[in-house]
Amino acid sequence: MIDIHSHVLPGIDDGSKSVEMSVAMLRMAARQGVRVMAATPHFYAWENTPERFLRHRKRAWEALQPHLEEGFPELVLGAEVQYFEGITLMEELEELQLEGRRLLLLEMPFSQRWSSRMISDVVELNGRRNTTVLLAHIERYMDYQKKDTWKALREQGVLMQCNASFFLERKTRRKALKMLKDGEIHMLGSDCHNTDSRAPDYGAAAEAIRAALGDMPLAHMERRGQRLLEDWISPQ
Repeated sequence: MIDIHSHVLPGIDDGSKSVEMSVAMLRMAARQGVRVMAATPHFYAWENTPERFLRHRKRAWEALQPHLEEGFPELVLGAEVQYFEGITLMEELEELQLEGRRLLLLEMPFSQRWSSRMISDVVELNGRRNTTVLLAHIERYMDYQKKDTWKALREQGVLMQCNASFFLERKTRRKALKMLKDGEIHMLGSDCHNTDSRAPDYGAAAEAIRAALGDMPLAHMERRGQRLLEDWISPQ
């Protein structure tokens, strides 16, 4: 299983607070059957530059690396980039994608209707040669956007990620399963931040999906995730 969204790197954002916590999170994920985990700390353009962010991420990775154990998920470094005005003009944006891949995990504004400019920015980013946009935890935005917005973005090839918790909460489980069955969810992530209140929970979501829909939806996501994690950037 591929967990495409996590905050497992220590001491870089509001996720893991220490190497020890990161190791515990990775052990939990490994027991659940996660074999690849994207480490995607928050990137906020208003408080960081790409250069500074990448330095901090490198330090967090180097602190964790000596403590990795056999059987842990393979870690792929990336970022959860929060949308900001002028994002399409940032020359270093590709450096915030999953390393060596073209996948950009993009967090959109909460609790507001997205403007036509925001939507066109997402479409523009996704249309670039070396970028595929994956919208983070779309369940958080759905109630604020028109249904036509989601249809238009999917038709433009923008991918949608939901958190595992969407399939585990009683009030949202039925909707999550329907969306997955209808092909409206492309990838899952735990969005884990710690070992208690926001612990890795991909395994429990996978069990819920299998119980309701069988193995096929998870197999489709696994194949899609494998393609996304391949090096899609062609030689210059």
